[in-house]
Amino acid sequence: MPIARHLRVLDCTTEEDAMPSHNTGALKIAFASTDMRHVNQHFGSAKSFVMYEVDMDAATMTDAVEFGELAQDGNEDKLDAKIQALAGCAAVYVQAIGGSAMSKLARIGVQPMKVGPGTLITGLVAGLQDELRAGPSAWVARALNPGKDADRFDDMEAEGWSE
Repeated sequence: MPIARHLRVLDCTTEEDAMPSHNTGALKIAFASTDMRHVNQHFGSAKSFVMYEVDMDAATMTDAVEFGELAQDGNEDKLDAKIQALAGCAAVYVQAIGGSAMSKLARIGVQPMKVGPGTLITGLVAGLQDELRAGPSAWVARALNPGKDADRFDDMEAEGWSE
């Protein structure tokens, strides 16, 4: 099922300023939410996602994407629009997620994060900001430095590393 509506929030005063900031210390994070306040959706049947750009000091809502009615099981085609909508995100927070969706997210570099029903988005954002300040976990470090892991074996070989 295709995207029904996609709202992109621009923080600018003139049209020339409408280009994305590309803050290198920021992560784009998605939340499966119907009310933009709580994570309250299973990935496969999510009616909408709200997305934030998060760095150590600020969090800004950047997008809201809405889908039509979907059944929780059965139709794998429903995942394609969701996967496309999450391109560029570092993670998506959901109540539950199936194996097929996890596999598709891994291919585009999106980390699925399962949380309890009704978890507040503001709490998750604050926790992520604390983590960025204190020292990121492995998935956050990978998201902040894409491609770094891809070269590590070449780097080891160049250093003469062997088993």
